Amino acid sequence: MRRRNLLIGAAATALLDALPSAGRAATGQPIKIGLLEDVSGDLAAIGLPKLHGSQLAVEEVNTAGGIMGRPIELTHLDPQGDNARYQEFARRLLQRDKVDVLIGGITSASREAIRPIVDRTQTFYIYTNQYEGGVCDAHMLSNGAVPEQQLSTLLPWMVEKFGKKVYTIAADYNFGHLSSEWGHSVMKPLGVEFVGEEFIPLGVSQFAQTIQNIQRAKPDWLYMLDVGAAQSSFYEQKNAAGVHLPMGSPVKIMLGFEHKRFPPGVMKGMYATANWFEELDTPEALAFVKKWRTKFPNEVYINDMGYNAWVAVHQYKMLVEKAKSTKLPDIRKAMADGKAAFTAPEGQIVIDPKSQHCSHHMRLISVDGDNKVHVEKDFGEIAPYWLAQIGCNLLESNPHEQYTPDNLPKK
Repeated sequence: MRRRNLLIGAAATALLDALPSAGRAATGQPIKIGLLEDVSGDLAAIGLPKLHGSQLAVEEVNTAGGIMGRPIELTHLDPQGDNARYQEFARRLLQRDKVDVLIGGITSASREAIRPIVDRTQTFYIYTNQYEGGVCDAHMLSNGAVPEQQLSTLLPWMVEKFGKKVYTIAADYNFGHLSSEWGHSVMKPLGVEFVGEEFIPLGVSQFAQTIQNIQRAKPDWLYMLDVGAAQSSFYEQKNAAGVHLPMGSPVKIMLGFEHKRFPPGVMKGMYATANWFEELDTPEALAFVKKWRTKFPNEVYINDMGYNAWVAVHQYKMLVEKAKSTKLPDIRKAMADGKAAFTAPEGQIVIDPKSQHCSHHMRLISVDGDNKVHVEKDFGEIAPYWLAQIGCNLLESNPHEQYTPDNLPKK
């Protein structure tokens, strides 16, 4: 598997393997999608479904006749979690391969490595992860969930159910720091006391001192913002030490599928809010899972990033056909009326033209001692309202900025 993935990454111009003959019936010059996804390194487990989701969507689009009758040509490179490679490969895809759109990136750091390049080249970029929110950039469409959809739902629920003493454990880069900042913004008005906060470098896998700190602080629950395979070691270690506290997170279960990777009981008491998780029990979701697993029967879990990657290709098709063009100014005009929508397995996803972020149907899920996922609450469809609320309006200006509760637009 590793060798095959590296070969896919290295062959920077290969079309999808074994596309159905109907897909090849599309005529004209191909529309080129450049894909940057980690399928090796610390984030490989959560990145591989992103490659698979992209491949499945491209196959579907090409089988149905392509985009405006033109086939999609998908070029994938594997940055292996290295931000320098993200920049190198983004330039290669844009300058050498002349892709029409760039999709991908896992961490917020990888997104921020890519963003200056697409800003300079005026290229359309789709970021397919849930993230800490706040990017106001006309070159980027963000199709994952953001804090007003995840944290403004999850965190008040956790405080009400479990208490006001909170301990934060976060990855030591912009996602962890900004998501922690969001946690303070949401929970301080609720009277929460943050009894501890730690920022852990990526790749760290030993948590004895952190566990001792938690035991001394005696929190009611843990706010978990850890990232990657190494940091996930925390869960088994804290259970072995007898720490069995409720946990809330915007990145566990639906993204890292720890309930599939760890023994029963390790993730008991984890709560998360998600627009997608494989256990979603609706006719549309069940049909999507069946289709995915027909193509990728050995997938460990269809995580939300893989799902968002699949959505991104279909959103791109919808936007190009609405614009009748692959040019960024025309695509932005297609988003401007607020009616750029795609009906996905979760429900309808609508692009907000002011922020170029997406509405999502959000559900709060939990994990029990048998690693079963339960829906605790259905929040319905939530718009990405925060950026427009604070003054981001890409219909009027393009600040290329990432805003946070502590870094708001200057009036």
